[in-house]
Amino acid sequence: MKKSVVTLGIAVGAALAAVAGASANSSAPARQTSGASCAKTITIPLLSVLTGPAAFLGNDQLSWAKLAAKQEGPKLGHTFNIVGVDTQLDPAIAATAAQKVIANGSYVVVIGPATSGGSAATSKAFFDAKVAHISPSATNAALTKSVGGKAPTATAAFYRVVADDSVQGTRDAQYIAGTLKAKKVAIIDAQEPYSVGLADIVGTYLKANGVTVQRESVTNNTTDFSAIVNKISKDTDVVFTPWQVASNAQVLGVTLREAGKAAVVFGTDGTDDPSSFKLAGSFVSNFGPDISADAAGKVYVDAWNKDNPGKTFSAFGPPAYLAAQVAMQAITKACKTNQNTYATRASVFSLVRNVKVANPIYGGAFRFSTKTHDPLNGSFWLFQIGSDGKYKQIGKLGS
Repeated sequence: MKKSVVTLGIAVGAALAAVAGASANSSAPARQTSGASCAKTITIPLLSVLTGPAAFLGNDQLSWAKLAAKQEGPKLGHTFNIVGVDTQLDPAIAATAAQKVIANGSYVVVIGPATSGGSAATSKAFFDAKVAHISPSATNAALTKSVGGKAPTATAAFYRVVADDSVQGTRDAQYIAGTLKAKKVAIIDAQEPYSVGLADIVGTYLKANGVTVQRESVTNNTTDFSAIVNKISKDTDVVFTPWQVASNAQVLGVTLREAGKAAVVFGTDGTDDPSSFKLAGSFVSNFGPDISADAAGKVYVDAWNKDNPGKTFSAFGPPAYLAAQVAMQAITKACKTNQNTYATRASVFSLVRNVKVANPIYGGAFRFSTKTHDPLNGSFWLFQIGSDGKYKQIGKLGS
């Protein structure tokens, strides 16, 4: 009996010591053992359009995000890998892709989706999973702002590194009415959020400034524009095409010329593809400048050309480099807060908003607005297509 009492006393003492030890260490942060392992290669998914008629968009973004991982990852002390996830320019497919991404616990942040429709369709699921998603190209103003008294279509999980369409639409319209002095403009939307939103902004501005506006609609799958062209009168000065399929803008322009109509085609960022849209005299606005035009930017372009031989540079890709920088910096900070073990979704989610990129790919400095998850002082640039099909940068819109 005496032996049993001693044994019981030892056991109780050990239990009390364990409790005391736990209490003594209660102020120390508990290490999370889920999320992205800071000691291994950290994979970041990029949701974009990788197949179909707008595949140039996603493949440009994927190649630039990969370049960012290659160049910027070592500076941050980690190895990053970017994997592409196809959304096929379809919000429903983007939503399905988002669920697959969320199911992988090692994915703690997402680049994309590329499109406004895809971003709106996935944002709630990402928010519920506490996964921040950073788009390099979703520009619909309603994603982050109240439009028409309605709540934003994206959640607090959504960020973008490019200016929104309230900037692009207004400045495009100012250029059309002011510099081009257009008196009659045909606006053709593609019946999806990005396109309709831009068309509405441009149309409202032009009408308020005495320009006659004709509004028409097609879909992303339209390939025969003869019926639309027949509706456009010969005295129309500009045809505004806020589309995401650049080859469609080319077909429309050729159809206009074949019909003897001289209206200038004015596309937006979705049509910025020198390999598909090359109609001389046309305009394209984009949220990114031609970084190859200056020495600092040319260094990036030369590195991209080396990794992507035979491909044509466009201003569409570099924002994905910046989005990847933001994602990688947030992960790096999350690793530091968790003793360089794991970066958790919740930690990354809370850190993205305060990321600052001291020397982004466009120069200057980058940070998010304190009011929305948009870039502070975002801009758009204007290009005109020359007789050789090359894009000439005219300058920053509104400057």
